[in-house]
Amino acid sequence: MKSAVAADAPSGIGCARMSNAVQEKLVELAKASLYPNYAQPPIVIVRGRGCDLWDASGRQYLDLFAGIAVNTLGHAHPRLVSAIATQAASVMHVSNYYYNEPNLRLAARLCSLTGLARVLFSNSGTEAIEAMLKLARRHFYVRGEQDRYRVVAFDNAFHGRTMGSLAVTGQPKYRDGFGPLLGVTHVPFGDVSAVRAAMAPDVAAILVEPIQGEGGVIPAPPGFLAALRATADEHGALLLGDEVQTGVGRTGAFLGFQREGVVPDAVALAKAMGGGFPIGAVAAGEILIGALPPGSHGSTFAGNALASAAALAVLDVIEEEGLVEGARTKGEHLAQGLTEVASRHPTKIVTSRGVGLLQALVLAPDVAAAKVLGAVREEGVLLTLAGGALRFSPALTITLEELDRGLACVDRALAKC
Repeated sequence: MKSAVAADAPSGIGCARMSNAVQEKLVELAKASLYPNYAQPPIVIVRGRGCDLWDASGRQYLDLFAGIAVNTLGHAHPRLVSAIATQAASVMHVSNYYYNEPNLRLAARLCSLTGLARVLFSNSGTEAIEAMLKLARRHFYVRGEQDRYRVVAFDNAFHGRTMGSLAVTGQPKYRDGFGPLLGVTHVPFGDVSAVRAAMAPDVAAILVEPIQGEGGVIPAPPGFLAALRATADEHGALLLGDEVQTGVGRTGAFLGFQREGVVPDAVALAKAMGGGFPIGAVAAGEILIGALPPGSHGSTFAGNALASAAALAVLDVIEEEGLVEGARTKGEHLAQGLTEVASRHPTKIVTSRGVGLLQALVLAPDVAAAKVLGAVREEGVLLTLAGGALRFSPALTITLEELDRGLACVDRALAKC
């Protein structure tokens, strides 16, 4: 099995057939054993290096989605691999009954990078959103305002798939069949007047993404986040930021909110922070410190030493290699390339949009998005769909040459569709 799926296996028709047979057997195994709630193409990824991936048949792909904005440093980055191996050989997990050193160092680092006071760890972005919602509700409970529980969120938003995060997600297709959900009012994204109209004494918080990632890579209009900050302050509510997809440098700032000079009361982080190792966190301001005392919230694995060591390694590389600023300059290059691609396919592409290394080509309504995605994959590039758009969320380590190679492949795929 190992020799059959190795990306550097000997070439030749016989080897290709053998590798294809291995991949087909693995796909059959998936169909027989996995719960069928994902719609995966019949390829099995077995190896990665930098921004390249290989499947079990030996075919190489340029990865321009990075595990949905997760693999910050690409695949098999030596610093991340070494950090995980070293920590695994020391201590991986002790639970939150005791401190562990990597977690303490990571918490201090995140406080410094976000400008917020304390960090509460989780295992994923969805868990971070759940914790942040609990934090907001209990903050007012502690203050004797038990009737203050409603959240104002936004149409087209995506915040996760657990019951609380699903309630604030503003896309009915994700909520269908799971109601009734928590008390949430959804209003149009970017509409300050609608937000103000939704405010009342029962509103605990406004929850917003600086860029709606799953909604189709839609940046908040200029001034919108600042207006939300002012509105929350006016009504004594909290401003909560979902930075799960936008945080850790992807937009050309550590937080998407920082691009607008806005400081929320709490932000949820995950995805890029671990570079592929699962980890999430809520960074919260001083005002929220007393909301979740011991026993009010917890997680067995949250803040474990192995995940924390991985995140510290990611943050070290980001700082040493200037990857936050790189996301801005590379993002400008990618945006220009996408504009040019869009101009060559006006009947298929409505527009391009995004910030930093979170960009999208918005497909025309009559274009079969899944077919376009498949055509791009046949050209050797991996992307994802989000809100009727082709989403680009590559590793922050990607080169300009790799971006140009990917753009050329997408251009060819669109021409063939």
